[in-house]
This record gives sequence, C-alpha cells and structure tokens, in this order.
Amino acid sequence: MARDPAFVLRYLAEVEELAEDVLAARQQIVDLDVKRNRNREALRALQKDPEPDGKAMVCFGNMFIELPKAQTREMLRKDQEQLDEEINNLRKELRVKVNRLFEAQGKAELKGFNLNPMTAEEMKLINRILEG
Repeated sequence: MARDPAFVLRYLAEVEELAEDVLAARQQIVDLDVKRNRNREALRALQKDPEPDGKAMVCFGNMFIELPKAQTREMLRKDQEQLDEEINNLRKELRVKVNRLFEAQGKAELKGFNLNPMTAEEMKLINRILEG
C-alpha cells in the first residue's frame, strides 16, 4: 500500500502552503494590532494634554510635521476605524484559511471557531429577559 511519492509531495506542498497562509494572516493581524495600540496611546496622550488647541508633532515615515491637535485627533480616529475594519476582515479570512488547512489535513472542522460576539443591543435584550 505504498503511495505514489509525487502524490505525497504534492499533498505536503499544499498543506505547507496553506499553513504558511495561516501564519502570514496571524502575523498581519498582530502587526495591525500593534499599530492600533500605538494609535490608541497617541489619542489618549492628546486627550490628556492640558493645551487642547495647540499643535502636535506627527511622524509620517521618517519626517515630523506639526499639525493642529484637532486635525491630528481626527486623523488618528479615522486610522483607528480603518485598522479595526482591516483586523476584523483578516480574522474572518483567517477562519476560512484555518478550515481549509484542517480540511487538507483530514482533521475535523473546529467547533465554536465561527462564533461572533453579541452586539450591545442583543446583550441588553438578554439582560432584560434574565431580570424578569
């Protein structure tokens, strides 16, 4: 019952490629999350600043630019929203990639991996029901 070596090689190459896709997606999520945390820190520093109407030094690549703090806050908020959206999209894609990898390996699909968090409105309804 020896398998054809070419078949085994193709199978291993396919599994390896799928595994690399999963690892790359995970690393991209981590990198975006680090950037999101830095933006959050910058927003918090701008909120705590006693002089809210002044100017702030902003780093773009390898140069610093002085911008009004209101404009800087707005840019950071927009960047945060974009990063949140990108991270959520990558997480959805990661679920699909992990399922493809498990399917290629002959493993069962992960249980509970496709769950989505409840919205605030859904939580309020659940709390009302539980309170009576």
